[in-house]
Amino acid sequence: MKLLLASNGGFLFDKGYEILGIPRSEMHIGYVTTASKAVPNLDYITRHKQAMKEQGYSYEEIDIEGKSEEELRSFFKDKNIIHMEGGNTLYLLRAVKKTGFDKILKDLINNGIIYVGTSAGSSIMGPVIDFSSWITKDTPKEDLIALNYVPFVFKAHYTDDKETEYKEKTNKVGYPVKFFRDGQGILVEDGKYTFVGDGEEVKI
Repeated sequence: MKLLLASNGGFLFDKGYEILGIPRSEMHIGYVTTASKAVPNLDYITRHKQAMKEQGYSYEEIDIEGKSEEELRSFFKDKNIIHMEGGNTLYLLRAVKKTGFDKILKDLINNGIIYVGTSAGSSIMGPVIDFSSWITKDTPKEDLIALNYVPFVFKAHYTDDKETEYKEKTNKVGYPVKFFRDGQGILVEDGKYTFVGDGEEVKI
């Protein structure tokens, strides 16, 4: 199993994709943009797609909602990377479960496809999404249960001004929490966890 979980998409184009071990010319990326459907500003999607084109990455975009299992499996059969884009974490997790993509994803990862997440796409790979800013007070607890590929909660876009708030919240989550600034992420490969990116790992 190989995962690269990043705080932001810019990190991938600066250095993230380079550490995956696949030459750029051999990358075939399935770019999942479903999480962006529930956010008001899509400028980041435009920037990321433009960056992929300018830097010569081969990708094909998909929204998993409304797709059958057959359609999803067919789409990914010639891909070697899944890039799960950021956006609304709760919306994305619900879509992954409702479409059955959680089961398809397990098969794909077990068969060697590399999973790359940014922001929401990273957060859904932990045990819960309790740190998501998209959660409301009436969100059912079962909707917060994530995919559990890593044993910690992934919190993207960390800034120092949130330290006290996050420290208090960490004590209530019930799982370890790892915080990542933009420009940072974690590489998961065969049970080994390697911090990657700019600066030092956040410890609070």
